[in-house]
Amino acid sequence: MPARVGKVRLMLTVVTAEEPTPAATTTGGLIDEIVRDGARRMLAAALEAEVAAYITAHADQLDDDGRRLVVRNGPPSRGRC
Repeated sequence: MPARVGKVRLMLTVVTAEEPTPAATTTGGLIDEIVRDGARRMLAAALEAEVAAYITAHADQLDDDGRRLVVRNGPPSRGRC
């Protein structure tokens, strides 16, 4: 018997690869897609901020030729030095 919390009965379900999740209806699928897209954008922004902070914190570390030891890999893109 599921636990009762106030007037709400909590239900646990087992989800397998063969059975769609209860939220995988036509509206649930769209909502899930929107949430996943938002989560990807938030993660990308957080990683960009972390990388920028790390590079800034180590900008003073130079090799014997005066070049920075910590830099971004790859060619610079617009707005990035």
